[in-house]
Amino acid sequence: MINNTKSGINIPHKYHHIESEIELYVTELDDAEELFSIIDNNRKYLRKWLPWLDEVKSVEDEKSFILHSHERLLRGDGVSYSIKFNNSIIGIIELNWIDRQNRRCGVGYWISEEFMGRGIITKSCKKLISHCFNDLGLNSFILEVAKENTRSRAVAERIGMRLEGIKKDREWLYDHFVDGAYYSITKNEWKTIDS
Repeated sequence: MINNTKSGINIPHKYHHIESEIELYVTELDDAEELFSIIDNNRKYLRKWLPWLDEVKSVEDEKSFILHSHERLLRGDGVSYSIKFNNSIIGIIELNWIDRQNRRCGVGYWISEEFMGRGIITKSCKKLISHCFNDLGLNSFILEVAKENTRSRAVAERIGMRLEGIKKDREWLYDHFVDGAYYSITKNEWKTIDS
């Protein structure tokens, strides 16, 4: 096991092997063009649930996002992974935030429409949950997702995450608010499921 530490704080690993065709790599500047192309080709599909698409209008915008994610990784308070299928990027999975004091983190993800329904996000989330609990010393893994986003909610439920509640008007999505479903799982709960 790689021991990634900075000032005694375990930081997220840069690579995760999921299975023969699926890997997670820390998103790099060299990925910007490929990522922008995927976002641009899936813009209508992704826009249904992701509020940041209007901020990504060029490869340069994508590079800015990647540089920001590198800063989070260096601080140990977040990480963005490119999801690769047969060495091609098909989406992103992130620890959007890591709260060291309370040992919690929040996950977010998106995937190209053509790869939906193959279990890739579910498998990637499982890997990150194990990494967060076993390597980063965290105790709670959280997903906040739009209440009507049934596919993302199904991922949380397949993994064994608990629905803790619905947040009214959780997020502004271009021209309206959407309610949010708040899911979480603790280290002890994961041990029971993962054993």
